[in-house]
Amino acid sequence: MTTLVDRTVAALRANHNTLAALVPTLSEEALSNPSGATEWSIAQVLSHLGSGAEIGLKPLATATGDHVEGEDNQAVWARWNASSPADQAADFVKHDEAYLDTIEALTAEQRESLMVDLGFLPEPVPLVVALGMRLSEVANHAWDVRVGVDPSATVDPASAELLIELLRGPLAFLLGLFAKADTVEREVRMAIPDGALHIADTVTVTDSVDRPTATFEGPAEAVVRLLSGRLRADHVTGVTVTGNVTLDELRKVFPGY
Repeated sequence: MTTLVDRTVAALRANHNTLAALVPTLSEEALSNPSGATEWSIAQVLSHLGSGAEIGLKPLATATGDHVEGEDNQAVWARWNASSPADQAADFVKHDEAYLDTIEALTAEQRESLMVDLGFLPEPVPLVVALGMRLSEVANHAWDVRVGVDPSATVDPASAELLIELLRGPLAFLLGLFAKADTVEREVRMAIPDGALHIADTVTVTDSVDRPTATFEGPAEAVVRLLSGRLRADHVTGVTVTGNVTLDELRKVFPGY
């Protein structure tokens, strides 16, 4: 039986393979071009993902009982920031591969039972939460990289559908961290692909909605880009929002990261 963890691992691998195939085709000039992340070049996005993989490997290994030596986060970021664009890109592939090798080697029992102390949350979290948070970073930042090369790029569709499912369940708390529900002064119950988005005192993603007040027409990947602040005016082809909320208002609820 394929579990939610198994599907998340597979989605992480798919995004890695796409970027690993793209990186060798990018010149130094291309790596320095703007990405979909408004303040970062393509190489800087890859550096962010690579340093995240390096930092994220230690708590995973610790959860399995292994000891991994490592620098503190500030030292890791400083080292990556000092690297050339070409090295940032190549090192992303290397460190993300090491991260994936570790999670792909986990047994079925470990995938079900491991608790991971990420260091920045109040307590250790189930493996599915740790990997789901990594997928949220990877899928959206993979789009940042790819859209810097191809303006028609989309978030990996399978990853998008999985992220919506995760936000309905183990990643629901993330909406409380980055969504700003108080920017809309009315209740919104919006139908979206594979579920609904409810904006009231808080923001939640649910399986369905009774008497929707709004409708989001577009693919699941566009919903994921909305939630991560990436559904900008130059990347909304095929998307419409009708009802008691506008797309501009939704962008204020989800300013992104």
